[in-house]
Amino acid sequence: MRISFGTRVTLGVATVLILAIVYVPLLVVLINSFSTSASLTWPPPGFTLTWWGRAFRSDGALEAVGTSVVLALVSSVLALVLGTMLSFALQRFAFFGRSTVNLLVILPIALPGIITGIALNNLFRTILGVPLSIWTVVIAHTTFCIVTVFNNAVARLRRMGASFEEASADLGAGIWTTFRLVTFPQLRSALLAGGLLAFALSFDEIVVTTFTAGSGVKTLPMFIIDNVARPNQAPIVSVIAIVLVLVSIVPIALAQKLSGSEQQRR
Repeated sequence: MRISFGTRVTLGVATVLILAIVYVPLLVVLINSFSTSASLTWPPPGFTLTWWGRAFRSDGALEAVGTSVVLALVSSVLALVLGTMLSFALQRFAFFGRSTVNLLVILPIALPGIITGIALNNLFRTILGVPLSIWTVVIAHTTFCIVTVFNNAVARLRRMGASFEEASADLGAGIWTTFRLVTFPQLRSALLAGGLLAFALSFDEIVVTTFTAGSGVKTLPMFIIDNVARPNQAPIVSVIAIVLVLVSIVPIALAQKLSGSEQQRR
């Protein structure tokens, strides 16, 4: 289909405007992290690295980073295991209610975070009587991280088909041998991409975390919310926000690269 010059210009301008709306505020935050002012003033009166040094020496910020990393890692591992099992169950086997189960697996990523947070809070505190802790946050994060792994794994299983697995079984290989030597090598990049996306999703989650975290649990997004309005903390929060953006970009970029490489090989 041939696109006219005017249409291309319009689409180009619209793309630039959308990208500017998304990324110019991030650029402002980055510049403010080097400002000599203790408040978010624009334009900055001067530039300094003081706030970056203070941010990396902040015990509260470092502890919050560690908590977020642990939560993201554990949630991602659980999501990988459960999401992979669900993808095999729903893609390789036919049973009554399969489409309904498929919808229920995907639904948590579509629900508003505040609804999920309230529901899990009621489950832990009212129904189960479990005190909120870092483990309740892990369970909460796993519920929506499963979706990213599940979607990637199901998409790959659909493209793979079952012919290689059936051939392996015909040659006498058992279920685990077939999975280890035939299925997993083809599924590996999809699982890695799903795990990286799950890590990024968990690392910067705030709404569900707020409802399911105990009093002693402080993740990096929660640390930012608590300190953004405090005097003399705005530049430090800007530094932490930039670090959070960078940490989130890395797994997403890697996941995208893995998906692109897999498509090129195919």
